[in-house]
Amino acid sequence: MYKFAAILAVVASPALSAGLEIDIEGEANGTIVIDLFEETAPLHTAQITAIAEAGSYDGVVFHRVIDGFMAQTGDVQNGRMGMDMSRAGMGGSELGDIPAEFSDIPFERGIVGMARSPSGIDTANSQFFIMFEPGYYLNGEYTVVGEVVEGMELVDQIKRGTGRGGVVTGQPDMMAAVRVTP
Repeated sequence: MYKFAAILAVVASPALSAGLEIDIEGEANGTIVIDLFEETAPLHTAQITAIAEAGSYDGVVFHRVIDGFMAQTGDVQNGRMGMDMSRAGMGGSELGDIPAEFSDIPFERGIVGMARSPSGIDTANSQFFIMFEPGYYLNGEYTVVGEVVEGMELVDQIKRGTGRGGVVTGQPDMMAAVRVTP
């Protein structure tokens, strides 16, 4: 009887969920809040959380921003403000790549997805993107890791890139500080 009651208490209790607070500086200035989907993408959210807790996202730029599509950031190896921006978007973290964790959550406005290499679906590492508009063609191709719950108007102000690839030239906006929240 006791074991059954303990199991019910665990199942009935609300799951703790983590999130991110990201201070953005540049053309956009302020803080956005992202809820991470730990149950949907546990490996991806654990990696993002570890990178954020280590302070590795601090000072990383939004290197690829395509109007009407998304804003991409998270290259902790090559995308830190002050580095040679020609390599931004080509790196990751010291942690290994993560296998895809697909779900039925569609890529809507405000959804956060993990970027990956064109070489395969199991190559996500540290980079992520925030959707400006729906992109249903990404469903089943990229892992959904969270959603912006505060500050989407700030995301809309992030400096846009140019050309087909949306590479940001000049002074890109950056994640000045990234904090993990309970």
